Amino acid sequence: ASLEEQIVLQSDALKAAGRSLDIANNQYSAGIVSYLNVVTAQATALSSERALLDLRNRRLVATAQLLKNLGGRWELARP
Repeated sequence: ASLEEQIVLQSDALKAAGRSLDIANNQYSAGIVSYLNVVTAQATALSSERALLDLRNRRLVATAQLLKNLGGRWELARP
């Protein structure tokens, strides 16, 4: 899969992790589950967010490398 496809998929995973965290918080507030469930959901959401940030960083590095390869040095054109 391309980097953009991976970013879209990881964004979806982050949204799902956020929903899971909301559910765990609500269940904890209702006294249904222990706080361990909340902490586990937080760790999953954090891991998913970090993976998304890593993918975005890879995209930025790839873009910078492409621009460097295409344009060479960054200089203003002189008349």
